[in-house]
Amino acid sequence: IASDNQRLFNNAVIRVQHLHQLAAKMINDFEDSLLPEERRQLSKIFPLSFCNSDYIEAPAGKDETQKSSMLKLLRISFHLIESWEFPSQSLSGTVSNSLTVGNPNQLTEKLADLKMGISVLIQACLDGQPNMDDNDSLPLPFEDFYLTMGENNLRESFRLLACFKKDMHKVETYLRVANCRRSLDSNCTL
Repeated sequence: IASDNQRLFNNAVIRVQHLHQLAAKMINDFEDSLLPEERRQLSKIFPLSFCNSDYIEAPAGKDETQKSSMLKLLRISFHLIESWEFPSQSLSGTVSNSLTVGNPNQLTEKLADLKMGISVLIQACLDGQPNMDDNDSLPLPFEDFYLTMGENNLRESFRLLACFKKDMHKVETYLRVANCRRSLDSNCTL
């Protein structure tokens, strides 16, 4: 069972690394498709932008991440991935003209697979302990927001891509730290 859990952790880390790399490629391809003036406008936007996933309580910085339990990091990762299930459909459509992602549902499927894997890891981490947080799934206020997004809205498309990249980076970091903790390595630095 321990080796199965290790394999699951390794697979989850590999999958989120792939999603993070895909997010970086998507945003780079999107920026490359812009005119110089559009690029200048967008470079001023993201530092001031708000990501919808900012509603999800997460460690603020490296120190807090280091102090968080493995279970907490897994649950936060689960919620971050869950928060992108619906928006990923818009994301695939947003970049379809400037990037070939393959099947438009590919991104959504990759997120669903990762979510399922993290769910299994959470259950393994609980290992028969009563789950006091069964109802901690937050109602996600994102669906209405993303329904109002137009494909031609450059600012919103960029913000969506930048937030996706940021969130995949967070999940990658949290899963790496949780995996390191699992191995009882005392040097789990970020």
